[in-house]
Amino acid sequence: MLFNTFQFAYFFAILFPTYWALRRHYKAQNLLLLLAGYYFYACWEPKFLALLILSTVMDFACGLAVDRIEAPRKRKLFVILSMALNLGMLGYFKYVNFFAASMQVALAKAGLNVPLWHIEVVLPIGISFYTFQSMSYVIDVYRKDIKPTRNLLEFATFVSFFPHLVAGPIMRPTTLLPQIQAPRKFDLDQIYQGAYLIFWGLTKKVVVADNLSWYVNDLFGRWQTIDGGLALLAIYAFAFQIYCDFSGYTDAARGIAKCLGIELALNFNLPYFATSPQDFWGRWHISLSKWLQDYLYIPLGGSRGGTFNTYRNLMLTMIIGGLWHGAAWTFIIWGAYQGAILVGHRLAKPLLARVDPTEPIDRACWKAVRIIATFHMVCFGWLIFRSTGAAPDIHGVVAYTGVEQLRGMIDAVLYRPAIPASAYLLPVMVTVLPLLLVQVVQYLTKDLDIVLRTPWYVRSVFYTLCFYAFVLGGEFGGSQFIYFQF
Repeated sequence: MLFNTFQFAYFFAILFPTYWALRRHYKAQNLLLLLAGYYFYACWEPKFLALLILSTVMDFACGLAVDRIEAPRKRKLFVILSMALNLGMLGYFKYVNFFAASMQVALAKAGLNVPLWHIEVVLPIGISFYTFQSMSYVIDVYRKDIKPTRNLLEFATFVSFFPHLVAGPIMRPTTLLPQIQAPRKFDLDQIYQGAYLIFWGLTKKVVVADNLSWYVNDLFGRWQTIDGGLALLAIYAFAFQIYCDFSGYTDAARGIAKCLGIELALNFNLPYFATSPQDFWGRWHISLSKWLQDYLYIPLGGSRGGTFNTYRNLMLTMIIGGLWHGAAWTFIIWGAYQGAILVGHRLAKPLLARVDPTEPIDRACWKAVRIIATFHMVCFGWLIFRSTGAAPDIHGVVAYTGVEQLRGMIDAVLYRPAIPASAYLLPVMVTVLPLLLVQVVQYLTKDLDIVLRTPWYVRSVFYTLCFYAFVLGGEFGGSQFIYFQF
């Protein structure tokens, strides 16, 4: 069930009043949320609901065992059990064929033609998200960051909370579980904020991302035959497509949760205004970045143990983060690239500090240069990321990011921009520029919810323009969100 469909609108239109009719009985609300979450998930594939329930029951039991047992080794065994279950499910459904095919290629290069099995596996939607969330609960109990709940209904509701179940944000038990365990208040201001987030998120998805997808698919579909200018435009268009698609889902998820009296974590904070790779990962998919930092980077040693160990841990974290996105070498390369620019930025920090100007105007110009440079580093990463569909191996990525094509992009920018304005440039600009205008205002005011704080007549104009863009320019095919495949 997709947020951008009438099916979901009917579902939520029934759930919302029923939920608040039970506001004096928050346990009944939890039961309703649990049933709604299971129905929401089963709408894709009912048989995979068993995996969600299995993960829930096992991690609930592991959490209780970790809390009850005093012996450190025995406590750790239940953490390992939880990780083995969740990562085992994730590995089987998402990575078994990838590793088998990679091994077969490696053996063939060594002169051994060994036929290996290939299992027809359908990837359960959202498995990368809910396994991470459920597993982190047991780890947090082990670390004594949270006391385990002894109420299975509360824990099952926490795991299956449908707004963020299949594409995040990845919520921490310390943040979401206490909200599930407490009564929720009917707050009109909170519901109004939620309605705004739903509307704005679906506008980004249906108006911006889905309209850009046509140009992106067309240009990347004939990548080897287009000139450098069109290649550059394709990358820019994809950068805004994936941003509006994913952040649009997150905004809608946060808005739906707000309407139910529950706050979800901010997952995007104007990432294309980042001034460095490190700043970008503090603004893009924030919940995953924090999860990888707390449950992978720091346990690996973090920045302890010297410079080499820090850079090694950073590279490993980003490579594993890339692999989390998908079972393909292209995602591993993308993760390695992200790790490399993070390491490169750390190495360049002393030099950058030396050239940092002191005058206000110079500082503003220098900041703009850093934003533009970071955006283009991120865009090159998106080129690798997007190449997965048409370039399923390392050689394909090299072809996609080849020297000739990159040279053509630079040549197009500096010497002879060759983009047919009527066919591509103008529609992409018309689609993206209104979004950029809103984001510039958000950035300058340092307020993501600035629209909610403007005078009523300004809000009226904004809502009216969004409504007409939604109705007249929206793509209503119920297209799937990009991150559902991860």
